[in-house]
Amino acid sequence: MKLYKQGNNAFIQKDDLFYTHSVDHWDHLINRDNLYGFLSELIKPLTPIQLDTNALDITDPPMENQEIWAAGVTYLKSKTARMEEAKQAGGDQFYDKVYDAPRPELFFKATKYRTSGHGGMVHIRKDSEWDVPEPELALFVNSQGSIQGYSIGNDMSSRSIEGENPLYLPQAKVYDRCAALGPCLYVPADPISPTARIDLSIHRNDQLMYQDSVGIDRMKRTHVELVHYLFLECTFPNGVFLMTGTCLVPPTQFTLKPQDVITISIEHIGTLVNTVDQK
Repeated sequence: MKLYKQGNNAFIQKDDLFYTHSVDHWDHLINRDNLYGFLSELIKPLTPIQLDTNALDITDPPMENQEIWAAGVTYLKSKTARMEEAKQAGGDQFYDKVYDAPRPELFFKATKYRTSGHGGMVHIRKDSEWDVPEPELALFVNSQGSIQGYSIGNDMSSRSIEGENPLYLPQAKVYDRCAALGPCLYVPADPISPTARIDLSIHRNDQLMYQDSVGIDRMKRTHVELVHYLFLECTFPNGVFLMTGTCLVPPTQFTLKPQDVITISIEHIGTLVNTVDQK
């Protein structure tokens, strides 16, 4: 089942049918136990309609008052890339330690104000020369710490700033339009398949600049483990989105430029498309 947000309306997709539901409080709609069961009951009295998903004008991220957090260095390739970018500053050893440590790297990423939806613009910083998207599976976790759904996340990152000094991570990660989330909240009856694949492509003037894919089973840490550490000393009254890290890292010589088109697809969830805006 997929849940799309459009203003005060929710579009619920089950199989090839859509159901519309007026939403007074998005937070109240999604922040609950057994969200799948709740949505299944919600659509029973509703009249289904047939819609073309591509025709849906869905530009809102599937969030309201949730924070977005992110996990780092959860894939081996991410560790290697971070070590490479921080080597000159002498910070490479920290990423090696984080990958092997019991405690994961978790950091605050964004609120809705700094988050774009499907079709929206993402930003690269004016004070950065090396910028990349980071395609990630995003968990939706309710206020009780239970994973209720999934979305596609784009954790925009300034590799030049983070590589200059690991302590600059907040500046490399947190700024206006630093994140994208969407196009929907995927709410399955069971956890997402570990064989699900993440695909990333970047186009510049209709030319393919980068393309790769990876299975989420390549992640070292489990989703439950990441959520456990996030909730140890933090409360999230409206639930929280947690991006789980990336394994798709463009080559060192690549950096995003204005008007690049970033396309991220995750099996079962859909496709998130964003365009890089001007510095």
